[in-house]
Amino acid sequence: MAPLVIAHRGASGYLPEHTLPAKALAHGQGADYLEQDVVATRDGELLVFHDLYLDALTDVRERFPGRARPDGRHYCIDFDLAEIRTLGVRERRNPDTGAPRFPGRFPVAAGSFGIVTLEEELAFVQGLNRSTGRVAGLYPEIKEPAWHRQHGIDVGTRLIETLARFGYTRASDPVFVQCFDADELQRLHTELRVPLRLVQLVEAGGKTLDEAALSRLAGTVDALGADLRLLLDGDRGQGLAAAARRAGLQVHAWTVRSDQLPTGFTRLGALLDALYRDLRVDGIFTDFPDQVRAYCDRLP
Repeated sequence: MAPLVIAHRGASGYLPEHTLPAKALAHGQGADYLEQDVVATRDGELLVFHDLYLDALTDVRERFPGRARPDGRHYCIDFDLAEIRTLGVRERRNPDTGAPRFPGRFPVAAGSFGIVTLEEELAFVQGLNRSTGRVAGLYPEIKEPAWHRQHGIDVGTRLIETLARFGYTRASDPVFVQCFDADELQRLHTELRVPLRLVQLVEAGGKTLDEAALSRLAGTVDALGADLRLLLDGDRGQGLAAAARRAGLQVHAWTVRSDQLPTGFTRLGALLDALYRDLRVDGIFTDFPDQVRAYCDRLP
């Protein structure tokens, strides 16, 4: 079976990440799932936004001078939703230098984009599913749940409640809920009894997962969201992918970018072959859903 095509922050290789146009484009390009990173505002609203702070993606410094924390960053949780709505979103930049992260992508100064709430995005995706007749699933990430709780907001519980209001309540529903925090995933599974499929995110340089650890994880989550660098780490990566499958876990790889191929690869096709044919991953996060979709559609 071809791997799932998971649009990483939407079609973020073509339009600013986590904007509704980026999600619409990814949907039209045939993504199976659309990702939503979830953070909270000061008044407890859930945003679809990757960073805890606003500086790399918005004009917050120009609009709200003097509102930064001592580290120079303007955090989402220090602003009410009404203030967030006044911000313009643009392509990701280095917040210190202003240089674009990916110079060849959508121009930093072009377009008019804004931050949306989780509810707005879910309504938008369901609208696209209805109008096109093709269902794209959801792939939300709970961002820094312990940090949010320190600021008085249980972002994980609020995410699950929001999904339920939109009808996502069963394991068979097209939703994966991902998080780096294993304790949060355990809480969702054991305390909140969340029926949706859960994904443990792991990154290169983190704690090594052996057979026993993966077996324990399989009692809580359904899939391993693995850093591309980890999976491509020779025998170690091959072993991790195989052990995860033996434990009954799916393996979803992140993140494939045709304009930033990992070391050792000069063609996107070669990278996708390594992920699909060698590592047998079940899902691929990508900034370029159309390119990965085209690859998957050619598979026998």
